[in-house]
Amino acid sequence: MAYDPGLAARLSELLEDRPGIDRRKMFGGLALLCRGHMFVGIAGETLMVRVGPERYPQALRKPHVREMDFTGRPMKGYVYVDPAGYESDEDLAGWVDAGLAFVASLPDK
Repeated sequence: MAYDPGLAARLSELLEDRPGIDRRKMFGGLALLCRGHMFVGIAGETLMVRVGPERYPQALRKPHVREMDFTGRPMKGYVYVDPAGYESDEDLAGWVDAGLAFVASLPDK
């Protein structure tokens, strides 16, 4: 599965001043990692966000958000955000911040 290059460019622009962000092809798309932990990714036009188990129920209540079920089973702590959910730069930045906040709580890999 290819990933949306426009979304990849928007994420790169948001994160250009942050050190320690790595990009890897994963899940048939693109994953962005901080300190070895994936915090956001792109599968097609869908944004994948690692919000963590505590913020997971809240995230699922937002419009245009659904369970990340890449493996056929929901992956707790991860959500898919459809394009309408990250259309504005403010919305996209909010999802990036949510992902970074969760992985900041994890030990380095």
